[in-house]
Amino acid sequence: MSVASRAHSSHAARGPVRGAERALAPDLARGAMLLFIALANAAGAFFASAPGVDTTPHGAERAYNVFMFAFVHARAYPMFAIMFGYGLVQLARRQDAAAGDPRAACSVLLRRNAWLLAFGAVHGVLLFAGDFLGGYGIIGIAFTLLLLRRSDRVHRLAPWYLALVGVYVVVLPVVIALTSGSGGPAAQVPTSPDGAFSRPDYLASLLTRLHEWPVHTLTITGLVFVVWIGAWAARKRILEEPARHLRLLRVAAVGGIGLAVAGGLPMGLFSAGVYEVGSAAAPWVKLLYEVSGTFGGVGYVAVFGLLSHALGKAMAAPRENVVVGALTALGQRSLSGYLFQSVAWAVLAWPFALDLAGSATSPTFAAAGSAIAVWLVSVVAAYAMQRRSRRGPAELLLRRLTYGRGPV
Repeated sequence: MSVASRAHSSHAARGPVRGAERALAPDLARGAMLLFIALANAAGAFFASAPGVDTTPHGAERAYNVFMFAFVHARAYPMFAIMFGYGLVQLARRQDAAAGDPRAACSVLLRRNAWLLAFGAVHGVLLFAGDFLGGYGIIGIAFTLLLLRRSDRVHRLAPWYLALVGVYVVVLPVVIALTSGSGGPAAQVPTSPDGAFSRPDYLASLLTRLHEWPVHTLTITGLVFVVWIGAWAARKRILEEPARHLRLLRVAAVGGIGLAVAGGLPMGLFSAGVYEVGSAAAPWVKLLYEVSGTFGGVGYVAVFGLLSHALGKAMAAPRENVVVGALTALGQRSLSGYLFQSVAWAVLAWPFALDLAGSATSPTFAAAGSAIAVWLVSVVAAYAMQRRSRRGPAELLLRRLTYGRGPV
């Protein structure tokens, strides 16, 4: 081999991650938590609002509203943001080990995230303006250029973001109490309309998404701090080596989910009609539920870290279990699963399609049932692909665009 060939080989990017290299927890978390993404997005589609909620619930719908605000709304997507940051570091680590040149990893990450932004633009304009892929693409590019190669000293700042959010979560109930005493009329549950899901035809909905998607995408770039937490965790290999971090995982699971539930309960009770909120306090109640959701993401990641550790101790090969294997198969194909959900909401919820929300006795439970059914279909499909050693179609396309025509 010539010197030039050796130099080119040492700087070449390696291909995508192989199955044997995958840690259990990230795949398990993504596959299982796509159910919560489905519950949240189906509700948004059926009610054409964010968050998707029936503001005049009856009977069991009241309890379901409380559940959604305590455990699902604004609690599932921070987990995926954390896992996105975790994946950035994992990918860079594998590229570094193979190529020995940081430039190769940087090139792959920039190319992959640029294509992710393109995926988001197509997805957001054609199907779902609440798309997160475009925002992740922007965050991934910025993180690769500005933070990825920083020292441990810099990355130790990431957990302090949680401390700042924690202070905010403690202060907000005080603000709510003070504004609640100021009188004023009772407020309606604050939601933002999703215009695209209420348009009478596809062209009108597409034109609405053309201006909704860019605004939403720029808004969610603030998740860069949540992504940074995931990168910090990946540098410590917390999910690859959960046995070394059990105490941290337990504290994060209990504390994270506990704070998320506590922060979401006021909004849940408000939406259930149990807790009356004045017009001055309502925006603060909504802000508390949104901000505390970050801790839900942390808590869910920790839960799946603990679960993967327990499964690893109980089973020699956890992925060979049908349930674990099916969930991790969807986790490995989470991009395809996410896009499949958006197609489903379009067919089921658009007024000019099946419009189940308009014909259902209870749009709340129609959305919930649809979400569970769509998620189960994606689990079965992913498991079937896994058994046939086939990648998800969206993953395959993204890998082709990122790595070229080599093995995928």
